[in-house]
Amino acid sequence: MKRYDLRPLKDNFYDRMLELLSTDIKEDENAIFLFEIGDFSPIQNVADLMKENEYTLMNSLKFNEVDWTVVIKKTKPQVAAVEAVEE
Repeated sequence: MKRYDLRPLKDNFYDRMLELLSTDIKEDENAIFLFEIGDFSPIQNVADLMKENEYTLMNSLKFNEVDWTVVIKKTKPQVAAVEAVEE
């Protein structure tokens, strides 16, 4: 597990986050990212970005009044199998 502080990038951290996930994190490894939230839209943007790139968002926490922490696993999201129910 590696930790990355992306707060210095302000609102421009998305590309760097994806770069780190693709180059610095091994398959099935977790990464912790710290970033500034501002108006809270980055939280949904990160969730959408992880889904689009087939990474698993493991956790999302408010770190303090202005910072947010997410834990991302470099693996495709797990989809629960749904069994057919006979009526």
